[in-house]
Amino acid sequence: MGKRYYILPLALLWAVLTAAAWCAPAESVSQSERRPLAQFPQLRADTLLSGEFMEDFEDYSLDQFPFREGFRRIKSLFHSYALRQKDNNGIYLSQGHAAQQEYPLNETSVRYALERFRYLKDTWLEGSEIYMAVVPDKGYYLAREAGQLSMDYEKLFELVEEGMPWATHVDLTDVLSIEDYYRTDTHWRQENLIPAARRIAQALGVTAPREEEFTATALERPFYGVYYGQAALPMTPDTIYLMENRILESCAVYDYETGSTGAVYDLTKLDSRDLYDVYLSGARSLLTIENPNAATDQELLVFRDSYGSSLVPLLVSDYAKVTLIDLRYIATDLLGQFVDFSGQDVLMLYSTLVLNNSATIG
Repeated sequence: MGKRYYILPLALLWAVLTAAAWCAPAESVSQSERRPLAQFPQLRADTLLSGEFMEDFEDYSLDQFPFREGFRRIKSLFHSYALRQKDNNGIYLSQGHAAQQEYPLNETSVRYALERFRYLKDTWLEGSEIYMAVVPDKGYYLAREAGQLSMDYEKLFELVEEGMPWATHVDLTDVLSIEDYYRTDTHWRQENLIPAARRIAQALGVTAPREEEFTATALERPFYGVYYGQAALPMTPDTIYLMENRILESCAVYDYETGSTGAVYDLTKLDSRDLYDVYLSGARSLLTIENPNAATDQELLVFRDSYGSSLVPLLVSDYAKVTLIDLRYIATDLLGQFVDFSGQDVLMLYSTLVLNNSATIG
């Protein structure tokens, strides 16, 4: 009797899950993981005989499993609180922040990035004043105290300084803290970046921004960062603020990929999967910011990754034109077709994450 009562609920659960799997429409995207989900594979004789169909079907069944998000949440809670694991798939929580383990230091990757920067200097920037600022990722402020594995940050900074003796190095580590980063995401918070922007502006020799010059405007939509979905743990979403003023409102941003002109803050991205894309339209290979109210006729070139999208608007006040270049999306050899290199100030702004995973730098 007892065995029958044990089997019946399992059979009912199996029936419900099976019905849901076959009847529910397939989801195309996982919003929490920010990735496309596997779809039902085509059933053909060749894929069936080769085993390809079953491999693809396995991916499909895992991605489209009923109540998948709920089960992911239960699994993460069990690993974090029942098993007391320090991380879940490399994501850990500390001081209210979610972060990813970045370990170990990949010296080969860092040296490759430095080689590309030297080639960039020798090819296009000979004679220019070049400034280098490394953006520490969240692990710099979290990992040690949380007992997590992390890269050797001091060694990374040392490699960058030794590999770029021709650049002026700007240290940002002491003007940032973990509170300057989103809790659910890898990026830093624009409304907290005035001290970092002042440090860079002072190195460049231009007017340093002041907090009272900006109005911080909160976006209504909550920001669920990349680590929110990966951690699959209950976390309060972040709020994104836009630092606005009269100068930024008058600036025009030209996107070389789309051939269109827009604003510094791209409000068409309010429905984007990644709300951080409101800053300069997100990932773009080449942008220019024209500032009609600039204090000087100087120009600035910024070689950057995604961290630069939110920082650069804080630096534009003195510059008539700012050109942003992301070498992950455009080859160095092609730059001469689009950029007139003529003695501009040059800022290289790269995160430790990109330097430690630099294969995408062209």
